[in-house]
Amino acid sequence: MRKLKGVVSHHEREITELSADRELAVEYLKAAMESLDNPDDRAAGLLALRTVAEAYGGLAVVAAEAGISRESLYRTLSPKGNPTLKTLLAVLKTVGLRLSVESEPHAHV
Repeated sequence: MRKLKGVVSHHEREITELSADRELAVEYLKAAMESLDNPDDRAAGLLALRTVAEAYGGLAVVAAEAGISRESLYRTLSPKGNPTLKTLLAVLKTVGLRLSVESEPHAHV
């Protein structure tokens, strides 16, 4: 299979756009994190966090700065990953983001 000249993969383009636009990265993660509530769709949120980590330094750099082994981060941010709160917070902090809580629009209190 030959590679087409000037063609960029969707993933590479996504990383480029997310690294160039911080607000886009925030909104991208917000939308993807909603999938974490659904066990059948959890992979989307984990892969989005992985993509943002790639956009903001790469997985090896993020892992080192977060105090996590690279292999552990790859596993944690895989479709079947199950990050601890500590890992999630460390990765978010490393890429310059933080976890926040919002009211559910249709919450019954």
